[in-house]
Amino acid sequence: MKKVFITGICGQIGSHIAELLLERGDQVVGIDNFATGRRAHLKDHPNLTFVEGSIADHALVNKLIGDLKPDAVVHTAASYKDPDDWYNDTLTNCVGGSNVIQAAKKNNVGRFVYFQTALCYGVKPVQQPVRLDHPRNPANSSYAISKSANEDYLEYSGLDFVTFRLANVVGPRNVSGPLPIFFQRLSEGKKCFVTKARRDFVFVKDLARATVRAVDGTGHGAYHFSSGTDVAIKELYDAVVEAMGLPSYPEPEIRDLGPDDAPSILLDPSRTVQDFGKIEFTPLKETVAAAIAYFREYGVSGGYTHLKINENK
Repeated sequence: MKKVFITGICGQIGSHIAELLLERGDQVVGIDNFATGRRAHLKDHPNLTFVEGSIADHALVNKLIGDLKPDAVVHTAASYKDPDDWYNDTLTNCVGGSNVIQAAKKNNVGRFVYFQTALCYGVKPVQQPVRLDHPRNPANSSYAISKSANEDYLEYSGLDFVTFRLANVVGPRNVSGPLPIFFQRLSEGKKCFVTKARRDFVFVKDLARATVRAVDGTGHGAYHFSSGTDVAIKELYDAVVEAMGLPSYPEPEIRDLGPDDAPSILLDPSRTVQDFGKIEFTPLKETVAAAIAYFREYGVSGGYTHLKINENK
């Protein structure tokens, strides 16, 4: 049995990781401030201790990690819902993140798993697909800047770590990006628009399974969690329409890319395949169907976007 500390445990990624660890008998302690997470995502379990609070609370983080002495820390907590909220982005992603890293270092935690945004490479990457040696250029959003600063702290710490630089993670409990926006607008009978962009959408449960392997010692350093293929945003839209079983097809408005929008953000997963082996990625239709089933049961919230692209109009 491992002892694992999870930040952002009630979020999309953190809650799915917690479920897998609890299913196999691990002891899990988690923290969440409910900025975007929901308590409904986390069922009570005899091996689970949940604390409502902020990772920016230095004393609280030190106490939780110091008392647990975890074998691994999984740091999923992130502030991202308002592109103009620099205060909370830096408070959670920089101050909070560095609190967690330093407490892990102080308590000799054996593994640290981090999650980074592909926006660390900028919105106009110069490689296609983007390799791990691509220059980092996070000065495109408060989210990317603050997440990248914390990744630097992790690299500086000397901890044994894995950082997953992420494609678009979607599925149940998804609150950011086009998937919940499409569902909400279509549910309300509103018209949607799609841009001509292409993105790599990966199922959150596939990421959770890879994270458990990282907790157990697979890999070291930076990896791309990416299927290696991208799809048009319209293909995602069509999958949402199909999963909702709408009586007729609501034709979306097709828009050109905005000045800050990349035609494609596709990450090269070759190092991930080398160290983690071939990952069987869940098909997009199954991923979207699982998300729609969740939205129908729990409702949709969020529709947040990290960039100043007016996707909600």
